[in-house]
Amino acid sequence: MTGQRHKTRAAPLMMAAAASDTPVFKYQAELMETAKAIVAPGKGILAGDESNATIGKRFEDLGIPANHEMRQAYREMLFSAPGIEEHISGCIMFDETARDKCLDGKPFIELLKDRGIYSGIKVDTGVRSLGGTDDEFYTQGLDNLGDRAAEYYAMGCRFAKWRATVRIGGRGSAIPSEVAVKECAHSLARYAMIMQQNGLVPIVEPEILQDGDHDIELCAEVTERVLTCVMKELVDQHCLIEGLLLKPNMVTPGNGNKERPKAEEVAWYTVRSLSRSIVPALPGVTFLSGGTSEEEASTFLNAMQHVDLPKPWALTFSYGRALQTSVMKEWAGKKENTESAQAILLERASANGSA
Repeated sequence: MTGQRHKTRAAPLMMAAAASDTPVFKYQAELMETAKAIVAPGKGILAGDESNATIGKRFEDLGIPANHEMRQAYREMLFSAPGIEEHISGCIMFDETARDKCLDGKPFIELLKDRGIYSGIKVDTGVRSLGGTDDEFYTQGLDNLGDRAAEYYAMGCRFAKWRATVRIGGRGSAIPSEVAVKECAHSLARYAMIMQQNGLVPIVEPEILQDGDHDIELCAEVTERVLTCVMKELVDQHCLIEGLLLKPNMVTPGNGNKERPKAEEVAWYTVRSLSRSIVPALPGVTFLSGGTSEEEASTFLNAMQHVDLPKPWALTFSYGRALQTSVMKEWAGKKENTESAQAILLERASANGSA
């Protein structure tokens, strides 16, 4: 009788799964393989998806002309750096970069593929005021997202990124509001499903901003609240958890807080927040640096590997400024500085890969 009851309960579930024509299953094996490869031991992601305006501002601060020619030369310098494939598994790009080519005419996507590096694409179109709350935001970009994803897949991209931000208002504040948290989770899950339907591994990035003077305990509380909501929404919208990656913030005090934590403290709070919020089926966590210094980004990541808490997911990096700040300064827009800048990139990638 017990066996019969078990069969009766299981049969509808098995039939539902077999009858499902969810488009995700067209790419299921590929999505899982790609996600696992991106978080392979000792490797992480180079986040080179700065918008033209953002990288232009950084160029101007260093006296580098903010034009397409210089952006193209800078990205080629990064992507062609000898040996980075030993530590870099994927590169996230802005739309212009994904369509760009090396000076010899070879597309950047092909250059990366030949080196065993996956090409990724930033698909959100930036944040806008949420309205009705105190200076909170929502992320744009869902319109025509399926068509854009299909085009990027045809171009050779195999993963994507969408960033949603949440602000901490301080102890006793109503920020983040429930509206902002739910909007963050909903848009990330909608994006994730659309990416998976079109063969791209979605990197889900709910960033708790470092702005403010809050302490590390409050950052942990908000991080857990947001990650729990995001995780539930991903499951509710039937995303393939084994075929996506998470890109969260590390748990740190606000940048206005005078108390600076030790690496072990950041690591413990961060891993604890993840273990309370994220299911074991997720292949990996690719941390953002979020304004953390190059040295701290490596030190914090290394400390996480030694925390005595459950870590069923790979813990690695998806760094932009924490990989590029010193590299850009050294390059300074000068061709003769290419090799020395590439050497610094390899050093930073190696340090984080080792971490």
